[in-house]
Amino acid sequence: MQVPVGFLSKLWSFVSFLPFFLLLLLLGSIKAVLIGPIAAAIIFLGNSAVIIGLWPAHFIWTYYCVLKAERIGLVLKILAAILLPLPLLLLPVLAISGSLLGGIGYGVFIPLMATFEAVGEGVADKLTHCFLDGTVSTTAGACTVVRDATDFCFHSYFSLMDELIRKLGDNETPLDIKLSYLPHSMLAVLIAVPFDVFMISGVALWKSPCMLLKGWQRLCEDLVGREGPFLETVCVPFAGLSIILWPLAVIGAVVASFLSSFFFGMRAGLIAYQEASLQMGLAYMVSAVALFDEYTNDMLYLREGSCFPRPKYRKTDRMNNETGQNNEVRNATSPLGEKKHHHKTMKALQRSKTFMEAIQRLRPIQIWDWLFRSCELNGRILLGEGLISAEDMEECIIKGKCKKLSIKLPAWCILQCLIRSAKHDSHADDVEVTNFNWPKDKVFDWMLGPLLVIKEQMKQLELTEDEELCLRRLIMTNNNDKPSDWDDCGFPSSDNIRRARLQAIIRRLQGIVVNLSWVPSFRRRFIDLVKALYLEAVEAGAIDGSRSVKRKIEADAASAPGSKFDDKDGEGSSKGAAAVGIDAV
Repeated sequence: MQVPVGFLSKLWSFVSFLPFFLLLLLLGSIKAVLIGPIAAAIIFLGNSAVIIGLWPAHFIWTYYCVLKAERIGLVLKILAAILLPLPLLLLPVLAISGSLLGGIGYGVFIPLMATFEAVGEGVADKLTHCFLDGTVSTTAGACTVVRDATDFCFHSYFSLMDELIRKLGDNETPLDIKLSYLPHSMLAVLIAVPFDVFMISGVALWKSPCMLLKGWQRLCEDLVGREGPFLETVCVPFAGLSIILWPLAVIGAVVASFLSSFFFGMRAGLIAYQEASLQMGLAYMVSAVALFDEYTNDMLYLREGSCFPRPKYRKTDRMNNETGQNNEVRNATSPLGEKKHHHKTMKALQRSKTFMEAIQRLRPIQIWDWLFRSCELNGRILLGEGLISAEDMEECIIKGKCKKLSIKLPAWCILQCLIRSAKHDSHADDVEVTNFNWPKDKVFDWMLGPLLVIKEQMKQLELTEDEELCLRRLIMTNNNDKPSDWDDCGFPSSDNIRRARLQAIIRRLQGIVVNLSWVPSFRRRFIDLVKALYLEAVEAGAIDGSRSVKRKIEADAASAPGSKFDDKDGEGSSKGAAAVGIDAV
């Protein structure tokens, strides 16, 4: 869709679009009223039953794991044993309340969005889709939400606890609290909390009128010119609603600032404890105000920096990330980094011309989809080479025991893309994951950050083709815990240091995949992927399929309408066969 030029063209575009928009809004609202309560009830009742049913097991097992864990020291165990009942009692209340609110939001917004998406570009028979889209799919999606919640409570939680009680390594030490550090830490909290609450709330209130006026100005300009969020039909109802509710958003921002100020103040106590210095804790108390002021200036496109002092609150530079300066800001201190930072800032200030251009920035769902497409492609190859057996897949499908396969296959996929990216400095799908464009999400920082480090390590190792082929077999068949695991494995290199470095990389990748497996949708999507690979192998005659396994797959497919072993957060596994995966790292 082209943006109209000139005042009369913009006015006519707005006037002609208004009746069309109101009809779609009315139809979407009717579907939301009819379908929303059903979807909300499924999510609320399903999640509540799972949470309440598993809560006694979670309560007992959490206490057991905390008291047994070697990585937690004695003092911290005693403190945890005293304080654990409160969060464990509040957790089901908060989870059930979140399920209710999330169910209502899902049941209302999904049918409404589906109605507007039905008239988008490339959709055939728009009239039929306007009435049907968002009805059955919303109900099926609500069931998927309950399934993901069940997987998280029943599998991800216990996997997380297994990691907690894992034995310490040779160079690891238990995490504990030093009692001598607590007095000045508590004193820092008592001083910092009221100070930060007063100062940060004051800064938020002072800038709230600017946020209100600038937001209204930008939204109204986009409304008249049909630009930004108003350009695509699917976004118009929410963008129009944002104009009306913008004052509530400003109030919410002020309230959020007030609530976050308590955490800033409490973090001053953590800094005082880490640095064993009351002075450092009070320095962070002052710096927190400057950090907040600088962040709000960036959000509102005001002057750079802050007028508040920003004293140093670390004795050393060992934890620069915690100062609020990420890799982009630190790189900006160099001439080359300054150019990159300036270029990125100018790009952020540019108004997006289309909705599709606006979402070209990497999102977590893109990387998530790339991982499963890569698992599908590499799963076919490994299955053909005999490195994935029919027994492994049948155990995953029938018994749900996918821990071995769901860790080793994604780990190999990630390692393969790192090897290829390090060797050729290339990437797939015209997208490259870097420090500057990956999702600005703390979880992805934790998971993707180490991958860039591993990529540089792979560059230094300069693997040969024979070593790459051998690694594929070693990841899928060996434990890779100690150097002796590679004895008599046929690895081309006899360099023990090189072997140890590769084993450390593999263990680190497997640890990253373990963390990824805790994400609610991981287990569902991986099992669906295994089902698709299994049926494909049976049809191709590569394996002799079990009748009981095929019956279970057919029953699962029949109970999941509109889903071919995958769901809407992927595009269907068959569509991703040609994709390489996350080769962009």
